[in-house]
This record gives sequence, C-alpha cells and structure tokens, in this order.
Amino acid sequence: MATRLAVLGSPIAHSQSPALHAAAYGVLGLDWAYSAIDVAEPALREFVEGLGPDWRGLSLTMPLKREVLGLLDSVDPVATLTGGANTVLLAGGERHGFNTDVYGITRAFREAGIDSLSKVRILGGGATAASVLVAVQQLGARHITLSLRTPSKAAALAALAETLGLDLQVDPLGATPGAGVTYDAIVSTLPGGASQQLEFSSDLRHTAVLFDVAYSPWPSVFAEQWLDVGGTVISGMEMLINQALAQVRIFVGGDADAALPEEARVLAAMRAAVGA
Repeated sequence: MATRLAVLGSPIAHSQSPALHAAAYGVLGLDWAYSAIDVAEPALREFVEGLGPDWRGLSLTMPLKREVLGLLDSVDPVATLTGGANTVLLAGGERHGFNTDVYGITRAFREAGIDSLSKVRILGGGATAASVLVAVQQLGARHITLSLRTPSKAAALAALAETLGLDLQVDPLGATPGAGVTYDAIVSTLPGGASQQLEFSSDLRHTAVLFDVAYSPWPSVFAEQWLDVGGTVISGMEMLINQALAQVRIFVGGDADAALPEEARVLAAMRAAVGA
C-alpha cells in the first residue's frame, strides 16, 4: 500500500508543496505520493476523519490551520501558542499537530546571517503574523510595532505578545515611522501583490532587513523598494522551503528537530525543485 500525503486548501492548485516534498522523498528513496487536494473549511472534518491507514501526513493552509485543531489528539507547543497547525502527522491511529512556520521564519533569518533581533515592525495581522511574533521573539526581539489596516482587531496578537513578554505597539498600516525611528527588521505578512503605498525612508531600507513572506509575484512591491537602495531582502520562498523541510522531518521521523539523513542533499533538491 502506497504511503500518501497531501497539502489541503482552497484554492490549492498553485501550491509549491508537492514539488518540494516530491524532491525530498526522491532523495530519501521513499516511494511516497504527495498531492494537492482542494478542501474548503466546511469539508475538513469529513476529509480528515475519512483518511485510511495509508495516509502519513497533511500540510494545511489558512483557514484550515485553525480549523484542524479540534480534530487533533495532540498539538505541539508552538502550534498551541500561534493558534494554528500547518502540519498533521498521522501515526499510530492518532493525529498530531505541529507549526513549522515558526521554524521556517527563524531559519530563513539565520540563513541570511541574522541571528538576533531587537526591534521589529510587522505589517499585517493575519495568522502568519502570529508565527512571526513567536519567531522574532525566539531570535531575541523585545520591541514590536504591529501595523494593521484595522488596529482595533489586534486583540489576539496583543494577547500573544503579552504571553511572549513582548513590548507591543499597534498602529495603522499606513503610519510613517517618526524621524529617527529604527528597526532591525520589517516583516511583511501582506498578500503577494499587495500595493499598499507605505513610505520607508532610504536610511531605514539600508539598515533594516526586509522579510516579505510573499513570494509570488517576486520581487514584491516592498522587495523592489529595498533592492533599489541595495538593502537586504529575504523572500517568503525561504520560509516556504524551510517550513517544508521541517514537515519532511516530521513525516519521516516524527520529530521536527531531528535532521534527516543526507539533509544537505534533501534541501538542495527541494531548492532546485522550485528554482530557488
């Protein structure tokens, strides 16, 4: 019986996850089938409860990351913190939920040579922003400015920031930093192609790294602004690849922290599969 895995979402046809996972399992010599399946939120419970013993794992997009929590037998601490699981391991007749987005973000920063942060501005307040909060806190950040289209909707993220011991300021998305205000990083969690007319000074773009979780189209509006002045940019593709690597670790060995056999080759194959 072939082992099956899939990424779920709606729409999902555009997902790069099948290419990433197929490349990894090819290097590992595993004859596993990973596909993209269109599943909307109302159909998630029926789909998950109907899975047979040939299924090993699921990757999930929003809003399924939150919806799946009620269907799990266990949830890892990071998924509990962020309120969403993007990974489900099916093992021993049980469903175990994980968040690998946080790992994807921290590893992308570290691969860009950034091992510590202090002051960060986050653009957008969706589910990804929760993972960003946890990730930058793990990298040492203590002062966060959260910029939202509707600041009054910051309650859940404010509660998370308090739990993490972060000093949080919330402002409107279009607010311009005052003279002399600096950040170590600007992290955009806005959708790809977002055309917010945000103003960032040349000095800020020189000194603060931009991490844009979007990767299509690329370069994004924000990335172009940074690249125009020779600033440092991290693409969301780096987050995508690294969170997928952690998923492969979970599906293969049950542990997101345990490196894979020949992991360097696995990662190289995954990068090649998506042209990174």
